[in-house]
Amino acid sequence: MERMLSMIMRMIFRKAVNKGINAGVNRMAGGGKAKQDLSPAERKQMRQAKQTTKRARQAAKATRRLGKF
Repeated sequence: MERMLSMIMRMIFRKAVNKGINAGVNRMAGGGKAKQDLSPAERKQMRQAKQTTKRARQAAKATRRLGKF
C-alpha cells in the first residue's frame, strides 16, 4: 500500500514540476508585440527566441528523464 501511494505521489509531483518548468519557459519567451508591428530585425530576434525556447524545453525534458534514474 505504501509503495502504491509513493508511486502516485511521484507521478503527481512530476506533473506539477513539468507544468511549472513549462510555464516558466513560456513566460521568459513571451513577446509583447503583435507580428504585424515588428520590424524585420525584431522578427528575426523573435524567431531565434522561439528556437532557443524549443531547445530549452528539450533540454529540460532530457534532464527530467535523467532524473528518473
